[in-house]
Amino acid sequence: MRHFFLFVTIILSITTSAQKKEISQARSDIKSRSNLEQAETSMRNLLKDSVNRQNIKIYETLANAVSAQYEVANEKLYLKEGYDTVAFFNTAHKMFIAYESLDSIDALPDKKGRIKPKYRKKNAEYLDKYRRNLYNGGLFFINKKNYESAYKLMDSYLDCAQQPLFEANKYINGDQLASSAAFWTVVSGYKLNRPDSALKYHELALSNRNYRRRALQYLSDIYLIKGDTAKYIETLNLGFKENKKSKFFFLRLMDYYNGKDQLDKAMAIVDTALISDKDNVLFLFAKSNILLNMGSYQECVTVCDTILKKNNSFPDVYYNAGVSYLNLAIDLEKTTISKRKNRTQIIDYYKKSLPYMEKYREMCPNEKDKWAPSLYNIYLKLNMGRQFDEMNSILQNLHGKNKYISVI
Repeated sequence: MRHFFLFVTIILSITTSAQKKEISQARSDIKSRSNLEQAETSMRNLLKDSVNRQNIKIYETLANAVSAQYEVANEKLYLKEGYDTVAFFNTAHKMFIAYESLDSIDALPDKKGRIKPKYRKKNAEYLDKYRRNLYNGGLFFINKKNYESAYKLMDSYLDCAQQPLFEANKYINGDQLASSAAFWTVVSGYKLNRPDSALKYHELALSNRNYRRRALQYLSDIYLIKGDTAKYIETLNLGFKENKKSKFFFLRLMDYYNGKDQLDKAMAIVDTALISDKDNVLFLFAKSNILLNMGSYQECVTVCDTILKKNNSFPDVYYNAGVSYLNLAIDLEKTTISKRKNRTQIIDYYKKSLPYMEKYREMCPNEKDKWAPSLYNIYLKLNMGRQFDEMNSILQNLHGKNKYISVI
């Protein structure tokens, strides 16, 4: 047994000696600014061994090796000697992570339970000069559409505020770039299809007045990706409340409420939008759609005519007006058989529908499934034989000669 312990002691002694030699060589390379990447790799390899996980000398040497690489790169960029910008910003990120890891070991309690970090003040002051480059690197990668790296750097920039290493810097209270960085984490997380990452700093992102509208747009889509319908609609409503002329929030709310047949809520949104811009053709058209779906056909026609006075190149407005008159005729037909007064009114509705529907056909000749059945019924009721035959032929070609053509 004594021989065994002697053997173990010898092995540990050899290992310790080799470790000291590696640390010494790395420090020498750092001092001479040579073989810096090798020095970094050497320290990282030592940390793979669980025995070394709390050896502060290794962490200190690793941090110094990375910071030396950063300083060399920074100097080359400053002197315009040419350096890989991607590598420069990635090295900046590695440097912060290395020093934060060092700080976590430096802050471990001693045998008496006391926590007295030795390196924290000096390292925090050193890194504070370069923290802005994490933000700059994030923007650089955003412009390159490298959202993985952009998120990594912006996240690191913001995380500094939570790190004990930077406690004395008070980044939480006085950082004017934080909300911008948070916005770019929302964008990057969205682009990476990682909703939880995108939401990490979303409240801070929303505090930025310049980016708030765009942040709400991204967040609504992020909630949609997550399948959180309640937050999706809540965010859209907030975005619409603050940006009533924004098509983004308005159209998505219309799609949702109309799709759920919540027409009263859709109409409330439209009416609110029209208060802010009563002549907006998009808002008026949305109102005509809701009125059509509600069965308020006469009101729908009135809105459509208002739109056409402002813009007569909107084909679906003609369609809505034409369908409204057609439905007025059909509804009246269902309630009467022989009263002459009503029969006159019915024919009048078909006559009024005709120019709208023919105009829609002229503007959208390929939308046969929409205008052909309507014109079929109009021509039939108005005894327009030649036009009816044409429409009958079109419908037979669309649906087959033996298919029954029903009157709307």
